[in-house]
Amino acid sequence: MSFVRPEVLASLRRWREVLYATALALLGLWWIAGPGGLLAWVGAALVVAGAALAVVGVQRARFRGEGGGLGVVQVDEGQITYFGPLGGGSAAVTELSRLTLDQTGHPDHWVLEQRGAPTLSIPVNAEGADALFDVFAGLPGLRTERMLAQLQGRSAHPVVIWRRAAPVPEHQRLH
Repeated sequence: MSFVRPEVLASLRRWREVLYATALALLGLWWIAGPGGLLAWVGAALVVAGAALAVVGVQRARFRGEGGGLGVVQVDEGQITYFGPLGGGSAAVTELSRLTLDQTGHPDHWVLEQRGAPTLSIPVNAEGADALFDVFAGLPGLRTERMLAQLQGRSAHPVVIWRRAAPVPEHQRLH
């Protein structure tokens, strides 16, 4: 039996990185204000680390949905796999050519396209979909803030979040 409402627990889980970062920064401030000396320098480093972790934590919290959606997402060694009740599939991160956010249906879907394979649609609220943040953040040239802003807003049509740059043809290379 829990004495905390499930909504509060869900909110705490969503913002957990920010809470940890705040605790780290507060510990650093306490060490700065305390005895001083070498501990003050370590405290200053903790405050800086806490601030950096808080920024990343806020981004992760904005990316996380409520969960409880259809299907399960699994990310393992560069392979994204989605197991859904009506479909599923997998996509290799290195082979992705385009990432689209489709908000025209319910729920919203990430659409992952790769050359020579069928597209993979993953509900944003699928179980384990929060692991996609690290995958998407690692895509070359992806602007995280733009992705998060698009995820929070509404669009009447699918929006391309990221597209792999086309390789330069061999005859146009300088070296």
